[in-house]
Amino acid sequence: MMMTPWLRKFALTAHVTSSVGTFGSVAGFLALAVAGLTSTDSQVVRAAYLAMELTVWYAIVPLVLASLVTGLVQSLGTPWGLFRHYWVVAKLLLNVLVTIVLLLQLELIGYLADVSAETMLSSADLRGLRFSPVIHAAGGLLVLLVPVVLSLYKPRGLTPYGWRKQHEGTMAPHP
Repeated sequence: MMMTPWLRKFALTAHVTSSVGTFGSVAGFLALAVAGLTSTDSQVVRAAYLAMELTVWYAIVPLVLASLVTGLVQSLGTPWGLFRHYWVVAKLLLNVLVTIVLLLQLELIGYLADVSAETMLSSADLRGLRFSPVIHAAGGLLVLLVPVVLSLYKPRGLTPYGWRKQHEGTMAPHP
């Protein structure tokens, strides 16, 4: 079902807003993760990990889920379709990948926040575990940049399904 122009613009606005918000939230999370990893001030380390947990639960998770849902709405309600173009499929797969990696990291982020709330972490405590949020956030930013590029350039290339759908419309008998 195709959306009306007003609804399509509203859905696009919601999708772009949630996607850009995700990118910004992950950038802020990365700044906190770097501060938590590199600071020699135990209060800064503690604050960083507590703030990271709040950022994840109240900004990143809702925005990633909103981006996924609004992207699905956009693809299903516009001529681009969900499986017609490779760039749309790539964006969907990247969004699902980001969501899965994020959900897998929630336990570690919660653990670091709990430890920070109970004790004062020194720069040497849990050093190996504290690298993970930095690496995942930096990688997440790079992965989130790819859908931006795909959305702007929309590289050509129909999937076999898209090719079939496109040619079904041109092969319809004329009355």
